[in-house]
Amino acid sequence: MSTLSTIQIKEANAHLAALHRRVAELDGTIREQAESLIRKDEHYQAVLKDIVNTKDRELAELHKRLIHSEEETQRLTATIKDKDRELERVRHHSRLLAQICQRRPLLEALVSLMAEAEGMQCLPALEVERSNGLVNAVDYLQSEEDLEDSDTDRTLFGTTV
Repeated sequence: MSTLSTIQIKEANAHLAALHRRVAELDGTIREQAESLIRKDEHYQAVLKDIVNTKDRELAELHKRLIHSEEETQRLTATIKDKDRELERVRHHSRLLAQICQRRPLLEALVSLMAEAEGMQCLPALEVERSNGLVNAVDYLQSEEDLEDSDTDRTLFGTTV
């Protein structure tokens, strides 16, 4: 075997010492980077937690607003249905009033005749048919004009009243 000279041993020792220093430097760099990564990870975890909490609060607020909007929509829908029913009722009344207005002259004439009849002292005797309970006004005299109008009056009032 060959013997190593002192110079070679010193150079090898210097080389080993340099290598140990370099390993120590690299270990320090690794520790610094690991600590930096840990701090960054903690920072990002905190930021992520804040984002998640903010998102959860916003979702809860949006959920509350959605529920409120749905309740308001249901309330407005019910109000619309009520208004539609009221509108239909008013339309029906309007149609009735229009029909009454169309027949106003007939109604005024009828009221006038009723007022005249109330003012009379005696009415002619009326016979009541016992078989069907109807009043038979045979004794009551009608003019020819009344007889002509009676068919018309029956047609008008028979269909609407």
